[in-house]
Amino acid sequence: MTDLAVIGLGYVGLPLAREATEAGLAVVGYDENARVVSGLNQARSHVDDVTGAEVRAMLDAGFSATCRAAVLGGAHVVVICVPTPLHPDGSPDLDPVCRATRTLAPFINPGMLVVLESTTYPGTTDEVVRPALERATGMTAGVDFHLAFSPERIDPGNKGFGLRNTPKVVGGLTPACAQAAAAFYGKVCDTVVMAKGTREAEMAKLLENTYRNVNIALVNELAVVAHELHVDLWDAIACAATKPFGFQSFRPGPGVGGHCIPVDPNYLIHQARAAGSAVRLVELAQEINQGMPGYVVRRAAQVLADTGKPLAGAKVLLAGVTYKADVSDLRETPARPIVRALRTAGADVSYHDPHVPAFVVDELPVRRARDVVRAAAAVDLTVLLQPHAAYDVDAIVAASSLALDARGCTHSGAELL
Repeated sequence: MTDLAVIGLGYVGLPLAREATEAGLAVVGYDENARVVSGLNQARSHVDDVTGAEVRAMLDAGFSATCRAAVLGGAHVVVICVPTPLHPDGSPDLDPVCRATRTLAPFINPGMLVVLESTTYPGTTDEVVRPALERATGMTAGVDFHLAFSPERIDPGNKGFGLRNTPKVVGGLTPACAQAAAAFYGKVCDTVVMAKGTREAEMAKLLENTYRNVNIALVNELAVVAHELHVDLWDAIACAATKPFGFQSFRPGPGVGGHCIPVDPNYLIHQARAAGSAVRLVELAQEINQGMPGYVVRRAAQVLADTGKPLAGAKVLLAGVTYKADVSDLRETPARPIVRALRTAGADVSYHDPHVPAFVVDELPVRRARDVVRAAAAVDLTVLLQPHAAYDVDAIVAASSLALDARGCTHSGAELL
């Protein structure tokens, strides 16, 4: 028997498979994507936080990736780590979760532990996953097999906290389900936190990311106001952060990206509306953060106009197009709507990013600069979107005829957002 089968070998599933393998568990990974599976079996990683050398060590320890769902039937524990995106109208798209559930159903064994880690709204485990598995198997969750929810807490690029040393929240359908989940995660995580149930565990994840989204929206809105008031907001934040209680620093930026922060609040908004209620502060935060790429473009136009240059026809370089520094992750990156708006305004857009060899927006490739400093010297405006560690941001600004710092990370010479 296999100790663990992971469904979905992406930014959540692959680190879990690695940690479990390092803990001495027998692990198999299932993914629909044949390219991902082939790459992993050749020790090629597609995830920033897992190196090729680590995948090789996993393979040497017995790990394998496959597109064959039958391997799920031999596992004591199955963890579903598939994406939970949004429909075009912003509503939750649970199709990957439902598809994973249907794939797993024929292979459920008595006593198996099934855990959903995919971020979703409260009630998904009990109202979507449970009935689907019970209908397909004729078994009863909490009686014949264990069912639980455990929110993923992966922070791509974080060198200080990973799966092992980040407390793991688990919520079971029943107390016995919770105990089974806690026993499993206790093998791969230093600390396990027991939630009251699956709904509380699901809400905990939404709360974590909504908290960040709302506070980012606060400083983003203040950044717009601070510019009009001639205030350096980044300096004000640094001053406020000296208070040893009652304040936590958040910083403005060109928008929010990644899978979690711009997406997860929509799951909460959707479920609140379905219940006949509303989360107005969360909705407003989404509106503010989604408006930041447009504000970046307006500031770019203003910076150029101050020197007598129109945005139309201007050469604009975007430095750093990933959603956060020092990763290659482009999911929900604000750089895409910024490129889209700059193109609409008639700007000639290029980019540089040491982590992104090719950048495509609306099926049109963005021209890639080979050297960021030389490229900055050759354009009308450089917009610093991500302060990658590989960048000498002050050298970029010094080379630029005009520079807009969307992260507040330069020391002088650049316009702040």
